[in-house]
Amino acid sequence: MATVGFHASHEQIPPEQLLRDVRHAEQAGFAAAMCSDHLEPWSPRQGHAGFALSWLGAALASTALPFGFVHAPGRRYHPVVTAQATATLARMFPGRVWVALGTGQRLNERPVSPHWPAKEERQRFLEASFDVVRRLHAGEEVTREEPFRADRARVWSAPEAPPPLLVPALTPATARRFAPVADGLITVNQPLEDLRRMLDAYREGGGTGRTVLQVHLSWAPEPEQARAIARDQWRTNVFDPVTMAELASPQDYERKAVQQDVGDEQVAGAVNVSADLGRHAQWLHEYAELGFDELQLHHVGREQAPFLDAFGQEVLPQLAG
Repeated sequence: MATVGFHASHEQIPPEQLLRDVRHAEQAGFAAAMCSDHLEPWSPRQGHAGFALSWLGAALASTALPFGFVHAPGRRYHPVVTAQATATLARMFPGRVWVALGTGQRLNERPVSPHWPAKEERQRFLEASFDVVRRLHAGEEVTREEPFRADRARVWSAPEAPPPLLVPALTPATARRFAPVADGLITVNQPLEDLRRMLDAYREGGGTGRTVLQVHLSWAPEPEQARAIARDQWRTNVFDPVTMAELASPQDYERKAVQQDVGDEQVAGAVNVSADLGRHAQWLHEYAELGFDELQLHHVGREQAPFLDAFGQEVLPQLAG
């Protein structure tokens, strides 16, 4: 079976509580973890955005879990800074860190830069970022002018074992395009046939590395409670990939959800919502059977302890059996 991890959502939970949550996840039997890397939450009601890179140092030091995170080199992070930060984590915690390099969202880049490039420009920038980060991790000195400037850049504390560089993809086209340069793929839960196409595109493009699925879910003891959690926290996260990348602020996402009158049915297309732990286990079995190596579970509620205890006691043993 796939490795089952816990997704730590910085957009929803303050960093000090999230650190307690990831420790709790390890005690409950989760075998891995990952986190988001946001400057802004998706909506005002989520309400947080801790700094992932500093938090990861604490989380890795206080657990034995392997960690991944999705990170967008570009305006907030120059790729040289990305290389240095990830090299330091890999040196301190060898074999326990992977990073997925993505093109990001206007939401997180708008506060630090007025320029938000078109998707093709962002993808060309990302291809160059993969190249530069790898070379810096290998101890090389790097100079280039386009699509970003690096002047004799070097990571002086290069890692002995570079961290795997995955690509986050929401479409088969992105999975296929970056398969030759990425060490793995991460995507989010979609209908099974769509996920099968995503995996096929990655493998057909030459991808051979690990495949990770982030699973958005909502669980509570009562069905209406599970629906209410998902509706409150994740109704702003149900739009198509272009919209998710282009909206500029948490308030814009909230307005979009109100304008489209997002309800339980639409939320259920993006979040596995059920009070039945057996149903959640079934969903996860189906994802694992597609061939994903790792399932990172994201309970979209802001209170994680009941979910961690219930899944640790009832769901994880089913997946191991």
